[in-house]
Amino acid sequence: MISRSLITKIFVICIVQITAVESFVLAQQATDSEVASKIDLSRHDFLYAGEAKVQDMYIVKDGKVVWEHKGPRVEEYLGEISDAVMMTNGNILFAHQYGITLINQKDETLWNYKAPANTEIHTAQPIGKKHIIYVQNGNPAKVNVMNIETNKIVHSFIVPVKNPDNTHGHFRHARLTKNGTYLLAHMDLGKVAEYDFDGNEVWSINAPGVWSAEPLKNGNVLLCGSDRWIREVNKNKEVVWDFKLDDHPQYKMTSPQIATRLDNGNTIINTWFSQWGDKLDLKNPPIQVIEVTPRKEVVWVLQSWEDPYLGPSTTIQVLGDKRISEHAHFGNIK
Repeated sequence: MISRSLITKIFVICIVQITAVESFVLAQQATDSEVASKIDLSRHDFLYAGEAKVQDMYIVKDGKVVWEHKGPRVEEYLGEISDAVMMTNGNILFAHQYGITLINQKDETLWNYKAPANTEIHTAQPIGKKHIIYVQNGNPAKVNVMNIETNKIVHSFIVPVKNPDNTHGHFRHARLTKNGTYLLAHMDLGKVAEYDFDGNEVWSINAPGVWSAEPLKNGNVLLCGSDRWIREVNKNKEVVWDFKLDDHPQYKMTSPQIATRLDNGNTIINTWFSQWGDKLDLKNPPIQVIEVTPRKEVVWVLQSWEDPYLGPSTTIQVLGDKRISEHAHFGNIK
């Protein structure tokens, strides 16, 4: 026969467990509510693309998709979009692993370049209307400037890598600075280096796991990568601002790739979802983009996997942001 004291203990344990479950549910509901309150597709107008099994891109305005580029639907893998830039005339330049393409918003191809055999191209930026600068992963890896009117490389230099034969792991992102130098995230070397026109390294910082490096207006550099630690560093290599994704577990962020600084001082962080290694759970989908204030407050969340479906997130360009355009120079090339 079960004693009265044992029954009482069992009853108390059950009450404690029920209370714990209720507390967890309430906490989860509060977390879900916090995230949901930040979701607003109309906060920014933007160009959006990501590394995916198909080469799709979208322009969102006033919370609606107003333009889309759908890559070919074929069984053959054609490469992933790692970089996309909208120019001031509305044309879009994008790097897609095995080449670079320039299109207009009628979806007409204006220019296309196929990467040489055994090389990959994941990042490209326009310089004026005639030139583009890009990084060519390969053995050897190179920084090239091409005249897209003549299809001729007008400037080139070799950059170091850790493993010359591991082409896919060399580089993903690079950007010109306001001083006409080139800031390059060495993914396999775990460092960021700044190069002058002649290919001389003029500044560098160790950054294990780095995916992207963005030059800022104040001369500092914004780093982002697999360590899930977004940080702004100055030229003395001191961290002057940072944001650690793991300090904000209520936001389901997977793999950060590119962080950019908006004109309003906020930071936008793209977090990528792998279509190759992960299964998308539409009941609890990952966040694609967050916007963070200088005080580290999350003020915007992009989580759009249905109606509209935007797909994995790698790069987002807020329209009207002057951070990226063809108004750049590299040495005397403008």
